[in-house]
Amino acid sequence: MTNTIIRRVIVLGTLSMLSLLPVQTYWVLRTWDFQEQEFNRKVYQALLDAAKSLAQATPFELPSQNLIDRLYSNYYVVNVDNDFDPNTLEFYLQKTFENQGLHEDFQYGVFDCSSKQMVTGKTIKYNKTTPFAAITLQQDEALPPHSKTEFNYYFGVRFPGKNANILSNMWIVIAFTALMLITLAFFIYSMFVILRQKQLSELQRDFINNMTHEFKTPISTINISTDVFIQNEYVKSDPRLNRYSHIIKEQVLRLNNQVEKVLQLAKIERDKIELNLEELDLRELIKGVLPSIEMKVHEKEGGQLHLDLSAAQTLIRADRMHLTNIMHNLVDNGVKYSKNAPEIFIGLRNEADKLVLSIQDKGIGIPREHLKRVFDKFYRVPTGNVHNVKGFGLGLFYVKTMCKEHKWKLDIISEPGKGTTLEIRMPVVKD
Repeated sequence: MTNTIIRRVIVLGTLSMLSLLPVQTYWVLRTWDFQEQEFNRKVYQALLDAAKSLAQATPFELPSQNLIDRLYSNYYVVNVDNDFDPNTLEFYLQKTFENQGLHEDFQYGVFDCSSKQMVTGKTIKYNKTTPFAAITLQQDEALPPHSKTEFNYYFGVRFPGKNANILSNMWIVIAFTALMLITLAFFIYSMFVILRQKQLSELQRDFINNMTHEFKTPISTINISTDVFIQNEYVKSDPRLNRYSHIIKEQVLRLNNQVEKVLQLAKIERDKIELNLEELDLRELIKGVLPSIEMKVHEKEGGQLHLDLSAAQTLIRADRMHLTNIMHNLVDNGVKYSKNAPEIFIGLRNEADKLVLSIQDKGIGIPREHLKRVFDKFYRVPTGNVHNVKGFGLGLFYVKTMCKEHKWKLDIISEPGKGTTLEIRMPVVKD
C-alpha cells in the first residue's frame, strides 16, 4: 500500500468520523431536550391536577398565578396558600403521577412559611408490584425552602432519579452513540496498525534492497573469476573441473538473474512505472525471442515447444522490454513446474477487438485454493514431491503488475495434474 493511499484513507476516514461526531452529538442533545421537556410537561400537569384535587377535597381557593415554580431541574414547588392534610396530598400525588405515566421515585415536603421549615416530608418508592411505598424523610434529606416571601403555605416535590430516567428512555440513542464511539476507536486502532505495518514493510523492503545491492559486487567478482577459471587450459583439459566450472557459472548467472528481478520489482514499487509504449507486431516479437525460449524448453531432455501464431491481427501497443520479460517469466514457470520433459504451447488468437496471448504447459497444475494467491508477491504454491523449483515467487507478481500497467486482462486456468494456461488479452491496433 503506497503512502498516497494511506494518506487518503486517513484523511477520508478522519473527515467521516469528524462529520459523524457533531451529528451524533446534536441528536443526543436534541433527544435529551425533548425528553426533559416531556418530563417537565408531565410533572406540571400532574402537580396541577394534584393541587386542584387537593383544593376541591379540603376545600379552598388556589392562587390565580405563580401556582407552580421550578427551583431546580428536578425540584418543583406548588403554592397552594392554604393549610391541607399531608396524607391527602400524598394520595393525590400518587394518583396524578400514575395517570401521567410518571413511574418515578419522588420526595415531597410540606412547608409553613411562618416557621420557614418543612412541616413533614416523605420519600415515595415506586415498584410494579406495590406501586408506591412511603418512607419518612430524614433531617439531612429535607427539601430546601422557597425564597419567595409570597409563598405562605406550599409543598415541594423532588425527583432524585430524573436524569437516570431520561437516560433510560434514550437507550437507543445511547446505544448508537456507543457503537459510533467503538467504531471511532476501531478506526484509530486500524490506522495505528496500518501505519505500523507500513513502517515494518518499508524496513523489510529497505533491508531486501540493501541486501540485494550488496550481493551485486560479490556476484560480479565470482562471475569474472569463473570466466577466467573456465578459460584455463588445465581446466579445459580436465572433464571433471570443466563440468564443475560450468555449474558454478550457471548458478552465478541464476543468482544474478534473481537479484536483478528483486531490484527491478523494488524499483517498480518505489517509483511510478513509465512504460515506453510503441506499436509492436506480437507475432514478430515472439519469433525474435524464440531462440532463447527454445533454449529454456530444451534444457530438459525431451522438452517440446509448440507454436500457433495464426491470429489475423497481431499489432498492439506495448513496452517491448516488459512484454519480453512477461513471456520469459511465463515460459520459465511452465518449464519449472513440469515433472518430466516440459511441453509448452504458445498461441495467438483474436477475440473481437482483442489479441489473446496464450501460454500453456502440461505441468503439475495449481490447486484451486491457491489460484487467488499465485499473483501475490513472494507467494509460492506448495509443489508436493517436486523439490527442484527455484525462485522467490516474484515472476507472476511481475506479470500481473505489468499487465495492470498496460491495462491488459490476465486470466489463469489450471487443474492439478493437467497443467496451467495463462491468457493475456490486449487491445488490437487497427492497421
